[in-house]
Amino acid sequence: MTVTGIETAGKGKYQVYLEGQLAFVLYGSELSRYQIEENAELSDETYDRILKEVLLKRAQARSLYLLKSMDRTEYQIRQKLKEGNYPEPIIEEVIRWLYGFHYLDDRRYTENYISLKKDSRSRRQIILDLTNRGIPKELAEEVFEAESMEDETALIRKWMEKKKIDPDTAEPKEIQKFYQFLIRKGFRASDIAKVLRW
Repeated sequence: MTVTGIETAGKGKYQVYLEGQLAFVLYGSELSRYQIEENAELSDETYDRILKEVLLKRAQARSLYLLKSMDRTEYQIRQKLKEGNYPEPIIEEVIRWLYGFHYLDDRRYTENYISLKKDSRSRRQIILDLTNRGIPKELAEEVFEAESMEDETALIRKWMEKKKIDPDTAEPKEIQKFYQFLIRKGFRASDIAKVLRW
């Protein structure tokens, strides 16, 4: 493989291009250690050493740092590693490693998220939140079925108490505003109408 370009990436890091494609990011000292220079040949053996000795360890450390403060989905970890310009084989290896040690578990993430949000958000909103985080819709729905989800009309009543809305005394404008609020939260119009007695 030919090193077709080396560009500065800030903070002492350099983007290394092989055969015209961005291959990885290394520090200046690592460029020297592996004798990487523009227009020079990079052997398969050296390439493999860089992946195993540098990039794999760095990607593992990065993923653990990301998981230290909060649980994340596989999709979120993948995105962060892609943003760090880690090669795809390294990302795959790190994901397998994280699952192997149970540092990563999309089912656990889904269960925890539903448990945390079920008292303040509608089922539809929670599923949307989870799919935006890369959780398959089928998994989110499966976990919902296993989790005894509170009746959504009871949740709407909780919001009524919190917002101090009484359908018998509230102004139509106030009711309409509350209705729009609930729709934005992902509640079904039929459930809202049932509670508001429309």
